[in-house]
Amino acid sequence: MINSSARLLRLVALLATRPSWTNSELAARLEVTERTVRRDVAKLRDLGYGVESDPGPWGGYRLGGGDRVPPLSLDDEEALAVAVALREAALSGVLGGDQAALSALLKLQRLLPARVSARLGELDATIEHTPRADQRHVTTNVLSELASACRRGERLRMTYRDRAGRESTRDVAPHRLVRTSHRWYVVALDLTRGEWRTFRADRVVSARPTGEPVELADPPDAAQLVARMLTSDYPLYVTIRLPIPTAEAQRLVPPGRGIHEPAGAHATDVTIGGTDVAGLVRFLIGLATPLEVLSPPEVRTAYQQHLRTLLEAADAAARPGNRP
Repeated sequence: MINSSARLLRLVALLATRPSWTNSELAARLEVTERTVRRDVAKLRDLGYGVESDPGPWGGYRLGGGDRVPPLSLDDEEALAVAVALREAALSGVLGGDQAALSALLKLQRLLPARVSARLGELDATIEHTPRADQRHVTTNVLSELASACRRGERLRMTYRDRAGRESTRDVAPHRLVRTSHRWYVVALDLTRGEWRTFRADRVVSARPTGEPVELADPPDAAQLVARMLTSDYPLYVTIRLPIPTAEAQRLVPPGRGIHEPAGAHATDVTIGGTDVAGLVRFLIGLATPLEVLSPPEVRTAYQQHLRTLLEAADAAARPGNRP
């Protein structure tokens, strides 16, 4: 007879394979008494599994929703599939700028059996990503080291390649990873220069933990620091007011595209850089949301004129004589 912990995992696996099991069916599969099955179901419920039951001789047990996320029981193929999906989500940023997918991947990787980790490594070695023309690929190994150091507050010795292709070794205290629309950045205190810097993760050649803890005093807002770096070279800027809280505004205009400043509980001012008035107007129209252009006047005037042109065209198309 298998031990109690192994039996609970086996019970979860059985419940996940069918919509419902009777007590006697589970007892036969597990080679235990029906009373033991009832005790095991009670233990699963204590652990957070939503095991539902129907009364009566023909009633049965089935998995439902729990009151918290319980431990999961995955076979090799399922674990590999989840790891691959999380890796792709982290690299693509499909879930947005937060680090939920990367954090989940790091936790899962520490729990994977060696045989599954080896298969994941084989996939990493054989799958090629097609980056944008101006984008290099960043590996999950680099992201893992950076994220782990951020979480542990550990000093890193980082080999970094600048835009000219020159490599240098930096001792840094990593603070946060920030995801923009198509790229990861690590915000860190450059210990050699004594200043806060943003580093593109795809230019990090290697990141080696030193085992030395670092206490960061008054660290900056990482997303805002990246946003300011990305918008520092534009010849023209527009500041708009969105009638939504800052958290919603950051989903509409990612931190890497604009600098957000709360303007009360239900409004946010966003500064966005661009190359010319027409390009900024196209971007604002593409937001497809009510907004107020605060400055500069030339962008406000062009934006209002563009809206009038769109409304006139829509009115003209809706006239009876112009309908198909």
